[in-house]
Amino acid sequence: MNRRFAISVVLGLAMAGTSALTGALTPKARVPQAHEQFSLEQMIPQRFGDWRIDPSVVPLQPDPEQQSVLEKIYDQTLSRTYINEAGQRVMLSIAYGGDQSKSLQLHLPEVCYVAQGFQMEKEAEDNLPTRFGELPVKRLVARLHERNEPITYWITIGEHAARAGIQQKLRRLAYGLSGEIPDGMLVRVSTIQASDTQAYGVQDRFVTDMLTVMAPRDRARLLGAGLAGTAPVQAHAQPRGGSQLPARG
Repeated sequence: MNRRFAISVVLGLAMAGTSALTGALTPKARVPQAHEQFSLEQMIPQRFGDWRIDPSVVPLQPDPEQQSVLEKIYDQTLSRTYINEAGQRVMLSIAYGGDQSKSLQLHLPEVCYVAQGFQMEKEAEDNLPTRFGELPVKRLVARLHERNEPITYWITIGEHAARAGIQQKLRRLAYGLSGEIPDGMLVRVSTIQASDTQAYGVQDRFVTDMLTVMAPRDRARLLGAGLAGTAPVQAHAQPRGGSQLPARG
């Protein structure tokens, strides 16, 4: 009887220890401190350089089912269309999610555009030259009937900019091993334009102009602490302009 009791005690302690160890190793989402809380609406300027919000363009709204999914994934989203003095339009979309666990990770444009009926014509990795260093980005070209939409986007996982795909997974894994679930940001700019080369030039200038006027703390949220913390440097490429068709959302 005493032997059975002793075995039961040992098994009970082992189970309790396993439970405690599992709880300790399970990644937990970090709760933002008061000074870390922010608003995308306030963070992104409505005017900068020769860019201003185009009030004539109303962003397309997702259907109720898609909206429900987005609300589960993201804590904040922002969609705007800007226009400059030359009449060039750039669509800006930013999504922030405080929990980048596997089930709630960022939805990438490659998936979202195809789900809306677009064909993905091109896809490539690139570096976007900014005054704060080169930003790792993805370049896409999505097409729907006559609408040709070159896209540039990047993501941040925690405090680091990363390319979507293997880098994104490795960053998330590194945070998981440290017992923390990182937050994430997806920043996308696109234009309606036949020439993707000219479109990327317009987009690069737009991004550079926007980053230049942002407060360092806000810029760090979009670039990650590594890039945003560096002193401005000379960009390695000059932006190229081009004519655009009216944006639809």
